[in-house]
Amino acid sequence: MLEIVRYYQAGIVNTLFGLGAYSALVWAGLGIYPAQAISHVAGMGFNYVTYSRHVFRDSGPAKTRFVVSYAVNYVASLGTLAVISQFVTNPYVSGILAAFIVSVANFFALKFLVFRRSAT
Repeated sequence: MLEIVRYYQAGIVNTLFGLGAYSALVWAGLGIYPAQAISHVAGMGFNYVTYSRHVFRDSGPAKTRFVVSYAVNYVASLGTLAVISQFVTNPYVSGILAAFIVSVANFFALKFLVFRRSAT
């Protein structure tokens, strides 16, 4: 239970970083898909640090698994954003909704596939 609380604590900071970058890029005139791609890549390094040091701190190094997981996460994010943007025309709201929906699946991917507990 504590792990999921830490996940969403880090997730709030990570999401603010990612959505801040996304919003700034959309505001600067970039389309929603390029803005999402750039903010996703920029947030990946930031997120690795927060998740590995704050949430899954009992796990071994997992950089390669993390990158693969985030590649899959990115595709899921794009698909989710594409579906949501068909119903929600505001790009900021679409981005926020997509981020939240994908975050739930991302927790389980990070917990069970990426940051597996180190053998003690």
